[in-house]
Amino acid sequence: MSKNVLLIFFLYTFSIVLYGQPHWTVASEREVNYPQKTFFTGYAQGNLRQNETVEDAKNRLMREAQGLLSESIRINVRSQTASRTVSTTVNNRDRFDAVFESDVQTASDIEIVGIRSEPPYYDKATGIVYAFAHVSRQELSNYYKSNLAMNLTQVEGLLQTAKNLEEAGQKVKARQQCDATLPLLSRIRSVQDLLTAINPGISSEDLQQAKTETIHNQIVKMRALLAQAVLVYVESKEFLFDEQVNIVANQLKAELAKSGCSFVDDAKKADFKLNIKVSTRHANTNNNFVFCIADTQVELYDIRKQKIVYSDLISQRSGDTSQERAARRAMTDVVKKVSESLKPWVEN
Repeated sequence: MSKNVLLIFFLYTFSIVLYGQPHWTVASEREVNYPQKTFFTGYAQGNLRQNETVEDAKNRLMREAQGLLSESIRINVRSQTASRTVSTTVNNRDRFDAVFESDVQTASDIEIVGIRSEPPYYDKATGIVYAFAHVSRQELSNYYKSNLAMNLTQVEGLLQTAKNLEEAGQKVKARQQCDATLPLLSRIRSVQDLLTAINPGISSEDLQQAKTETIHNQIVKMRALLAQAVLVYVESKEFLFDEQVNIVANQLKAELAKSGCSFVDDAKKADFKLNIKVSTRHANTNNNFVFCIADTQVELYDIRKQKIVYSDLISQRSGDTSQERAARRAMTDVVKKVSESLKPWVEN
């Protein structure tokens, strides 16, 4: 480098110090003090707009600098996510199911924390406002490693609760716990993509990839198990006066099937055993219109808990033009009452 060039550089640097202009307003200074290897940065400069105060211009350009910094990180994240997606497709591996199809959008929109902004600088001589924001890759990495661990711990807790509820036969509550893991799993995947974008050389151990995959697979299996219908074994004795029928049992099965129940012929394969006893009796006659009552004894036995969880006597009075028709109508009408009583226990 010639002496003249060195002299010019020295005078320029000296003038910056002399007049108080921040060193980060110079590109070469930013590159030295905030190298891309260790920092993400955002820099903006511009003149005052018409009727704009200096303070407003400073705020505007600071937001622009912060936005440029955030966007530079998001570009890296989108690139990393796209690369991972292509790799997964090429290798015919589908590590995460359809619920994570929005990963790219979620990851690129993730909040960027720890951004530091230098006080904006206004050069009165030129009328130019300068703004600069930066964030350390290491600080970002440390924060999101902690965030990753926290989310994994939450998912593990929800999964364990789901397992406990499933073992207790509470499939509906167990499914709710499993569903609550899905947004957390999506967040975990996004944070892993962000960490990889921040530090391309990060290890799979730091990303906790093996643990994430194990938890994910457990949740997939649990959701598949809980997706199966509640299995019910039904025993019934129904009498339309002296005639043995299956009016209530058949119609009740159809109603409960709407709530996700399936019915088995082997009690050993069932989650619940339902015992129904129905008898009919004449109530009264009014102007050739006959009223009958269907008395229905219902008992629901939880096979896993090995105890009766619901028991009741439900009666239904209905009328028709003959005693037999009235009794049949009462047996049909009682089904809705019985179904509503059983749904909280067997609804899938």
